Amino acid sequence: MLPFFKAQQKFTVILLTLIFAGIAAHAQKTMRPQPVWWFGESGALNFNYYRGTTQMLNNNLTVPTAFHKGRGVKPYASILVEYRPKKVFGAMLNVAFDNRGGKFNGVDAPCNCPASLSTNMSYVAIEPSLRIAPFSNSFYIFAGPTISINISRSFTYLQQKQADVRDDWSDVRKTVFSGQVGAGVDIPISPRTNATQWTLSPFASFQTDFGHNPRSSESWSLATFRTGIALKVGTGAKPATPVTPTAIGILAPPPPVTIVEKDLQFSVRGPKVVPLNRQVKETFPLRNSVFFDMGSTDIPNRYVLLSQPDAVLFKESQLQQGQPNNLNNGRSARQLAVYYNILNIIGDRLRANPQSTIALSGASDKNPTEGKVLAENVKQYLVNTFGIDGARITTEGRDKPLVPSEQPGGTKQLTLLREGDRRVDIVSTSPELLLQVGGTVQPFLRPVEIEAVQEDPMDSHVVFTADGANDLLSSWSVNITDEQGNVQHYGPYTQEQASVSGKTILGSSPQGNYKIQMVGQTKSGKSITRESSVSLVKVEDVKQQGLRYSILFDFDKSKTIDSYEKFLTDIIAPLIPENGTIIIHGHTDIIGDEKYNLTLSRERANETQKIIERALLTAGKQGVKFETYGFGEDEGAAPFENNYPEKRFYNRTVIIDIIPAK
Repeated sequence: MLPFFKAQQKFTVILLTLIFAGIAAHAQKTMRPQPVWWFGESGALNFNYYRGTTQMLNNNLTVPTAFHKGRGVKPYASILVEYRPKKVFGAMLNVAFDNRGGKFNGVDAPCNCPASLSTNMSYVAIEPSLRIAPFSNSFYIFAGPTISINISRSFTYLQQKQADVRDDWSDVRKTVFSGQVGAGVDIPISPRTNATQWTLSPFASFQTDFGHNPRSSESWSLATFRTGIALKVGTGAKPATPVTPTAIGILAPPPPVTIVEKDLQFSVRGPKVVPLNRQVKETFPLRNSVFFDMGSTDIPNRYVLLSQPDAVLFKESQLQQGQPNNLNNGRSARQLAVYYNILNIIGDRLRANPQSTIALSGASDKNPTEGKVLAENVKQYLVNTFGIDGARITTEGRDKPLVPSEQPGGTKQLTLLREGDRRVDIVSTSPELLLQVGGTVQPFLRPVEIEAVQEDPMDSHVVFTADGANDLLSSWSVNITDEQGNVQHYGPYTQEQASVSGKTILGSSPQGNYKIQMVGQTKSGKSITRESSVSLVKVEDVKQQGLRYSILFDFDKSKTIDSYEKFLTDIIAPLIPENGTIIIHGHTDIIGDEKYNLTLSRERANETQKIIERALLTAGKQGVKFETYGFGEDEGAAPFENNYPEKRFYNRTVIIDIIPAK
């Protein structure tokens, strides 16, 4: 066991060296971007140590004398990713080629013949680890399980006076579960002002032999001390004011010039309380289109298509419960579960209202014949699955839908626009199927009501507004400092408005007072700062139930919020209680100019507020408070992703949350 203890001593020396290197790096620390995600690769040497006993090498070879101990030095290489949301805690993942080969100590066979045994046992290793930087600096420790998948199992047995034997071990475990612990230090090699940071990270780790028994027979076990170096890269926000340390007798260079721009106005809007969740009754609008994949006339499998027996049992009311409860402002699986049942909802409504009819308008770019095929495929589903009389459904084919996304002469983002125009629109004049939302020009399908828990609601967000940033700044970030001096960093942002969940800022704290610093980079390369503050109080359980309504827009500049005035006045305004709060947030999809989309979403949200205010004034309701935002195409705040046309269409929206007074 002497070599084993010597290796432990070497590991201890390396570990102490890394600790001192981390402390030294901390003493020389400068303000650097702190990326959250890091990617890279590593190379190392495995110092492998064998214990236990092995004698039966495989089903064809049992050697006369057992081998017990051994060791070897073999290579290790990995690709890696690290997640560091905080200074202290993070996570690591290595996927590696891990060679655990080596040579057993020699033995003498009964014939007094020296014998030796070596192996090239190697694995693909998956190593997730918890990463902890205990001193909040570049030194870190890590620990976690290892999952080793065997890819090589050869051995070489040599005995004097006999031919060499090269073969594979038998009874080798395909997958081995074990664990590791280690330490490292990140040494920056990039200029401190670069947004993209590179680090060299020497590290050392110990892979325990607990659980690492390569074979299901005999008692051979493997332990490894590993030492190597990793190269990592991550991208963060540039620091606004780098801090350069000074030594005795040496003057630090002057800090960068901070300029004051009178035209930039920074404001912070924080909630009085931060509700973690709220019961919500949502009236979810049904987009009256089925979107088809490019190059295919089949109804996409993301839509829910039922068998005939299942269709007999289907009721629209089933969608009001039993769906995913994710109703946050990020991505709503529950809403999509409703929309993707659009054909089943139409089938159920047609079945329940025998006098109603629909028209299906299929569109395929420059191919009306194929557009007709798309419409016929939707019709056949309703006829064959729900038993709807085909005479109640008319179909037509077009090269463009009635309200197309692609405009004549357009040259940008045509792929996304054409994906949105390849669809079947469902049109009806039967009142049982409709809700007059957009006036008489374009009635919408009757919506579906959903009851769910809204997590991290919009009124729990802190909103930062930098008016004038589009003209003055190339980017800006926000530093949030609590009463203990801990700093949270968010950004960089390129638009004039951003938001962060109050729940995220508070973390585990029930309340807190925070200093807010906006740090911007002007287009000329200088820095500009603004300061504000906010106080937050967490509310664990909000009992009141909110209401949510949405209005949808086509890709049509001529369509304004005025077309929804009747819906906002006659349906939404009467539901608003006195002293309640109305949260209005506008969104767009990712098509078009980012700045234009932000302005468009703000205008639609503000116009929505004005219409509701007029209706409340007429009704004599008082004490109603408004919180109105426009997020444009900001994908972090968008209700849906943008990977499918239906999600992009649903992102063209203004959402209205009605919250009663406490």
